[in-house]
Amino acid sequence: MSKLCLIGVGNPGAKYDGTRHNIGKEWLLKLAASKNIQFSLKDKLEAAITSSDEDNILWAIPNNFVNNTGSSIQKIIRYSNLNNEDLIIFHDDLDLNPGEIKIKSGGGHGGHNGLNDIFKKIGTKDFFRVRIGIGHPGKENDVTGWVLGKPNQEDKNLIEKSYERLESVFDLLCNKEFSEAQLKLHTK
Repeated sequence: MSKLCLIGVGNPGAKYDGTRHNIGKEWLLKLAASKNIQFSLKDKLEAAITSSDEDNILWAIPNNFVNNTGSSIQKIIRYSNLNNEDLIIFHDDLDLNPGEIKIKSGGGHGGHNGLNDIFKKIGTKDFFRVRIGIGHPGKENDVTGWVLGKPNQEDKNLIEKSYERLESVFDLLCNKEFSEAQLKLHTK
């Protein structure tokens, strides 16, 4: 039985590959590839699923749109018998600059429609989040185009460096050593 579930948030389809909104999904896929882990589509869970570490870690990529991510996560929780505190959700964050990355438990959705849907479907407390900074376009009216757009080269470079920092604490996350991971990641 799994003790932890890693979930990468993003939209399905090649049209959204490389967009800011898909960064959570793409980082989880990249981490899985580095460990030679392959996903299998599970229609009843609305997600691609795999496991590692002798089945102690469940990996999931919801195959529904970001704004309906909670539906898949709700099914994954039922399927795996995991609690909210056993989830780590990787997602983009407008409130962090490109290159910033934070690990957080609890808090609000900050206008992120995917997180809002997750909160509605499984509740707001106890799960961990890997918040990946994508910056803000400056105007509220520009947010949709921003999250569905691709970062420029400078932002891409900053985001890549933050991925490398995440890799350095990934084993701590997998061992549920969240305070240690936060300290290492958040200290400059």
